[in-house]
Amino acid sequence: MKKVRIIMIVLLMVILVAGQVQAQQKKVGLGIILGEPTGLILKYWSTNTTAFDVATSWSFAGEDSFHIHADYLFHSFDLFKVEKGKLPVYYGIGARLSLQNQARFGIRIPVGLSYMFDKAPFDIFMEIGPVMDVVPATEFHVMGFVGFRYYF
Repeated sequence: MKKVRIIMIVLLMVILVAGQVQAQQKKVGLGIILGEPTGLILKYWSTNTTAFDVATSWSFAGEDSFHIHADYLFHSFDLFKVEKGKLPVYYGIGARLSLQNQARFGIRIPVGLSYMFDKAPFDIFMEIGPVMDVVPATEFHVMGFVGFRYYF
């Protein structure tokens, strides 16, 4: 359990430092996710429609476990039109590492909806992320959460 706490602290520090390094470009958002799992999330916009996100989180369902996931996301801004702000649907592919009694590694296919405020530097979002674990055994899980991010 001490190793999990140490890993969590180190990863949180890396996320915070990465956010500070990229803050001048205003492409980086740091926030919180609530649900299954709950934790911190960092998003980096690589283009106007693509982004990377990385999260460190804790799952309280079943066996307590520490999760790390990283995704490459595509955003569609044309599906829903809103008067103010933007409401993109996003989807992507990524990986998830779950540290519990036995480490698990899987492939994620996240799908979500995000509301980006017009004159405020933050967004709110909800996401469902089916996961197919491939190590140590093939298992299927569905992760879901809501969250918000502040953009630097």
